[in-house]
Amino acid sequence: MVVITSRAGKVEGNNKHLNLLPPSILNYTQPSPLSPLNHLNARLTTMPWPLSRAQTDDQTADDWRTRLTTTFSRPEVLASSVLLTAASLGAIRFYKRNLRRIPTADHIPPHWLRERTVFGQVTSVGDGDNFRVFHTPGGRLAGWGWMPGRKVPATREELRDNTIHVRLAGIDAPELAHFGKPAQPYGREALDWLSAYVLGRRVRVQLWRKDQYSRVVGTVFIRRGVLGWLMRKDVGLEMLKAGMAGMYEAKFGAEFGGRENMYKEAEEKARKGRVGMWVEESVWRRLMGAKKLESPREYKTRTKDIGDKV
Repeated sequence: MVVITSRAGKVEGNNKHLNLLPPSILNYTQPSPLSPLNHLNARLTTMPWPLSRAQTDDQTADDWRTRLTTTFSRPEVLASSVLLTAASLGAIRFYKRNLRRIPTADHIPPHWLRERTVFGQVTSVGDGDNFRVFHTPGGRLAGWGWMPGRKVPATREELRDNTIHVRLAGIDAPELAHFGKPAQPYGREALDWLSAYVLGRRVRVQLWRKDQYSRVVGTVFIRRGVLGWLMRKDVGLEMLKAGMAGMYEAKFGAEFGGRENMYKEAEEKARKGRVGMWVEESVWRRLMGAKKLESPREYKTRTKDIGDKV
């Protein structure tokens, strides 16, 4: 008699009965020893993975919470996280302070005034004491002028609403004809001089304040000449020396950036030397009724009833 134990219970019978039973319900053989590779496969097959059904939701959550706590509490992980955060914040601050482009004067942050400068290329000159600058933060070191996508626009459409309108601080140039007012003598000469001096060149503007015409009043510096890479020149001061502008004489809103005495000396020297617009009228022109030369402020005062821009 042979006794066979199956999953359904005990089955008794002779050997000939074994052939009549399905092999799937019999458990009469002993498992063979596993090789190391088969043993590893068996362990991997029965191992409960973090998201497997072998664990409950609570067990999975506790397991992952333990692993995360253990991982992120390691000193090297904490140090890396702190360094990465500090580097990211530093990069954002550096970009906002040094590489963010300012499109127009209206976009200049108030805290930049009297504290910061902007660097850019002059794209147009309006008259003898103001022009427009395309802001190129970082200059050539930031790729402006040679890297793809870092070119100063050349068309009027591309430059529209993309330039900072700059008013030279501390000086007043002869006026051109506008707002119904006639042109002042040497207005065209002052415009031509300033255009030849700054147009298409890179300048740095020390910001002082904004005026009522959406311009920023600032002292402008440029590098020109053989020693330009060593010494920068004050554009307003150079206009005074050339006799193409006078001191800004309005009672309110005058900005000199600590250079008022220097500007006065330059104007007095130009007047005495009869340079530029301070040239002495010839005897013949006086006899023909030529009027005494007006300063830009005197001209504006005389014509203030013709237009409303001062």
